[in-house]
Amino acid sequence: MRRSLKALLAIATVAGLATTFLQAGAGAAPALAAGTTSARNAAAPTHQNPMTLALPGGQTAASCADPTVIRGVGRDRNWYLYCTTDALTATEQNPDGSLVQHGVPTYRSTDLTHWTYVDDAFPTKPAWVGDANGIWAPDVVYRAGTHGRAGTWYLYYAASDTPTATAPTGGGSAVGVATSSSPTGPWTDSGGPVVAPQAAPNGAGQRWEFDPEVITDHGSTYLYFGSYFGGVNVRRLSADGLRSIPSTERQIAIDNRYEGTYLMRHDGWWYFMGSATNCCNGALTGYGVFVARSRSPLGPFTDQDGVAITSTRVGGTPVLAQNGNRWVGTGHNTVVTDFAGQDWIVYHAVDRRDPYYAGQATYTKRPVLIDPLDWVRGWPVVRGGAGPSDTAQPGPVAQPGERASYRATLAPVDVPGQLIRSASTTFDGTTLPPSLTWTREPDASTWTVSGGALRWRTQAADLHPPATPLASVLSEPAPTGDYVLETTVAVDTPATGDAVNYVQGGLIVYGDDGNYVRLVSNSIFDTRQTEFGKEVTPQPAGAPNYGNMVVGPVGDRTTLRIVHRLVDGEHRYTAYTSVDGRHFVRGGTWTADLGSSPRVGLISLGGAGFTSTFDDLRVSTVRVLQD
Repeated sequence: MRRSLKALLAIATVAGLATTFLQAGAGAAPALAAGTTSARNAAAPTHQNPMTLALPGGQTAASCADPTVIRGVGRDRNWYLYCTTDALTATEQNPDGSLVQHGVPTYRSTDLTHWTYVDDAFPTKPAWVGDANGIWAPDVVYRAGTHGRAGTWYLYYAASDTPTATAPTGGGSAVGVATSSSPTGPWTDSGGPVVAPQAAPNGAGQRWEFDPEVITDHGSTYLYFGSYFGGVNVRRLSADGLRSIPSTERQIAIDNRYEGTYLMRHDGWWYFMGSATNCCNGALTGYGVFVARSRSPLGPFTDQDGVAITSTRVGGTPVLAQNGNRWVGTGHNTVVTDFAGQDWIVYHAVDRRDPYYAGQATYTKRPVLIDPLDWVRGWPVVRGGAGPSDTAQPGPVAQPGERASYRATLAPVDVPGQLIRSASTTFDGTTLPPSLTWTREPDASTWTVSGGALRWRTQAADLHPPATPLASVLSEPAPTGDYVLETTVAVDTPATGDAVNYVQGGLIVYGDDGNYVRLVSNSIFDTRQTEFGKEVTPQPAGAPNYGNMVVGPVGDRTTLRIVHRLVDGEHRYTAYTSVDGRHFVRGGTWTADLGSSPRVGLISLGGAGFTSTFDDLRVSTVRVLQD
């Protein structure tokens, strides 16, 4: 998406018409084409992220957000890539100095790695969308012809907004569709929305009808759409694919959590993938992809912990998260299956060392990446759990006759080793251990130690200077070297309802008030989520100071874990969460410079009226576990 806050070969007959929708990928390998190629038995070429998107004149496209990929049909050996409307370079400018926007740029490739620009799908915007509004997040599917007739390509897209009777904007977002006899156009718009603007459930404006995704199952074709404001929903499409049927709508995921929906089928399950948090926050982008599954494409979808993505304590297991290398904000994915049967996840990311277009202080570039998607005990992981790659890697088998060179290997996991007793406590007795000290000591009436727990009222304060008041921090010096920091916490905000927002309790690794990472159990409007945030101060004018990602679900009591490692001179902090204290969900990694004397500890903040109850604070060495 362009805001601050798709693989199965699917074949079906649509509503009595002898036609077929084909969507590239989704977990089933297409049959190898007959004949020979010059590459037969040669190893598939290597690749290195990001993908190369060659433009006319020798330049390379800087961005390809919200990517979708589909393979050509018949004798067409090409793959096709479509991106959200965006600037392609920092040098192509309008007279006013703004960057030229390309309406769904389209690329062609034979190896799924090196791409050549073909054209923009929308040189002009459809009249019903209006010139002032964006065209985002394409999803392309193919309907085969019948009785010897040629097939049709369908390009579904999100209209960021629509005109009102009196203004070019303000009518609400919608989903549209255009058709073509070719995967590269020209495209003819249907002339109106597939999903029309609709009021949000809470009555405050229109819901966000973004990020279309189309699948076919048992003769019915479904359109998924939605984002944080209004949640993710699904409708059945009409027989011609040009309109949706409002009466068939049902909710797939709760609001305030997911967008960028992708559906795929694997071993009898339907897998929902959705992206969460802020897509476009420069080097502080924490966007990531989460997964849940169901026997039905209509849900209910539950994660590895058995938690539904419609739950207020929202479910979703991380499948793609930043790992500490150059790539952050790894999200909004599609999946393709190569000719060896290997699944590959295609997604956008942000280079944290070069996040913005040149001369554009806050315009985030989102290049497109590809990595293998593996299956472990029925769940997808990227590169065996290693996450996004930034070095040369074995590439996909993009053409018949090539030989696969990628071999899946499970990545190791860091777990607690030996307990560092001098830095750990179970809050026995009635006083704090002397190792823990306050920054801005709160009133003594707001916290107690008793019964093996620290009970600390949440404060009507936070840690985002220069905003005040600044919250208290209870901490001790961080160990030298690598370590694991843990606590088990219960925050007594109600399990449902959005009467509270950003009330939280959990862990912090604290350099100072403007430089830290924190992992908390948090209230985010009507949801309860585990949030892993990073604050950086100072920042250039206009640049963000805070970025966040989310991890596993919140329980009645949630165990939070931060693993610190020093890698190539950088301090990496990786989040883990657990609802039972035994099975941990691994989240993403922040790199952070927290100074020469960081501290580790606890926070309880974001709004008054509730209590964070901490069972313990544990600090351990790091042990490597190979699954």
